[in-house]
Amino acid sequence: MSLFRPLAIALAASIMAAPGLSQTPEQIAAAALDAAPIWDGHNDLPIQLRERRSNMLDHFDLHDTTNEPPSDYEEDASAMHTDLPRLRAGKVGAQWWSVYVSANQSEPEAVAAVLEQIDVTKRLIARYPDDLTLALTADDVAAGMAQGKIAGMLGMEGGHAIGSSLAVLRQMYAAGARYLTLTHSKNTSWADSATDDPKHGGLTDFGVNVVREMNRLGMLVDLSHVSEATMHDALDASGAPVIFSHSNARAINGHSRNVPDSVLARMPGNGGIVMVMFLRNFTSEELRQHLARRRAEITRLGALFPGRPDEVVAPLAAWDQANPTPQVTPSHVADHVDHIRKLAGIDHIGIGGDYDGMPPGPVGMEDVSGYRLLFEELARRGYTQDELEAISSRNMMRVMRAAEAYAASQQDMDPIETPVG
Repeated sequence: MSLFRPLAIALAASIMAAPGLSQTPEQIAAAALDAAPIWDGHNDLPIQLRERRSNMLDHFDLHDTTNEPPSDYEEDASAMHTDLPRLRAGKVGAQWWSVYVSANQSEPEAVAAVLEQIDVTKRLIARYPDDLTLALTADDVAAGMAQGKIAGMLGMEGGHAIGSSLAVLRQMYAAGARYLTLTHSKNTSWADSATDDPKHGGLTDFGVNVVREMNRLGMLVDLSHVSEATMHDALDASGAPVIFSHSNARAINGHSRNVPDSVLARMPGNGGIVMVMFLRNFTSEELRQHLARRRAEITRLGALFPGRPDEVVAPLAAWDQANPTPQVTPSHVADHVDHIRKLAGIDHIGIGGDYDGMPPGPVGMEDVSGYRLLFEELARRGYTQDELEAISSRNMMRVMRAAEAYAASQQDMDPIETPVG
């Protein structure tokens, strides 16, 4: 036998064993999530505590939330999406907990309510010290992950909760909030929402000062829920990277909540990220169109049978049978990742599931245990382990560190002052 044959066999074996060359998509995804666990941009568990438990934790068990009392907060929200075993199964290493309160509240009511949500989230984290840790900085997140804990940061959803006051904004930062979504479903007095009739044409002068003061503090500017004009104004005003904590690509699904190409194209210049979310009708255009047709049918039937709701039931059931609800799968989410990568690049993508703030997610991703299915789908599409690690948490870590570095560069600047009424 030639002396070269054993060498050739050994060389072939080493090539086959080389990382990435012989691995399955499942193995690539698993390796990526082991090396860089998910840092999710948005989870609404705190509002579930408010709606289901009135923020009372005595009988709440985060080890199993599958039998929690039902809530009217969201359609199909009879079962919660989040608990410790499922977070572990989903390979979550860090979580932005949304301290959301309703945009229907007045500003004074919202200020008080969001402080209550900050309080209950901190108390929840403190109850599970073996699994959870409060994080205020990127270093805190890194340390928590290194200890095998799930590092939790606090994100405020909706600028109404600062009461149109930079002083309140600063005190929210002091209380631990590290991002602010500039609006929720309605305009504020200083910024337009994606889902309200335009009032300001983007940010007002005060809104620009909100962004600049957030930059000075090191609080991330979150542009999910804001109008396209507000997105551009915030990008113009911000010296630090911005985030979209839970948004998708509008070119793939035309909902106003999603990010248009004009904004995606600006992300490399800003350094920020779009954290793709799993809300089904923001993900699948087919489902979005289906739901719009169903709403139109309900309106049509209501016009045909005013004051006779019993006569609407049978024809609506017939419509539903003839028009089955389209399924949404991890592939639909991956389409958004592909599009954002094409326009903005791999460095500008993250994950922001929106669990416990929506009905169950796509097939197999109904709760926080299912992230791996998206990463397996991305691996099947040719994403490398390094690219998957960037998406899972490394991009978010870079953005957080950049925001902190920008704030450090502004430490000689005085707080922005505005007169109080």
